Amino acid sequence: MEAKALAKYVRMSPIKLKPVAELVRGKDLEEALNILKFTPGKGAEIIEKVVKSAAANAENNFDMNPDDLYVAEVYANQGPTMKRWRAADRGRAAMILKRSSHVGVTLREKE
Repeated sequence: MEAKALAKYVRMSPIKLKPVAELVRGKDLEEALNILKFTPGKGAEIIEKVVKSAAANAENNFDMNPDDLYVAEVYANQGPTMKRWRAADRGRAAMILKRSSHVGVTLREKE
């Protein structure tokens, strides 16, 4: 039995989110939430929100015990990129890539 949560179109690059996701992969739910709470940066806040959502899904939808849950999977995949431009020298245009991510978390019960 597993519970999932997904946050799509998060306005942050997956390069910034992936190191934070590595910190909590395989950890118990309580330990993962503590790690995310004390990790600086916006990426930790985003992943913490998704982990809490997955925990709520597990408890309310699947009647799982929160004490037995662990983070089985965490990923931050590339979402769509918004392309903008700004004026550059000699009449040229410089591209600005505003990247986004899809963040997913899967929680499972310990056997």
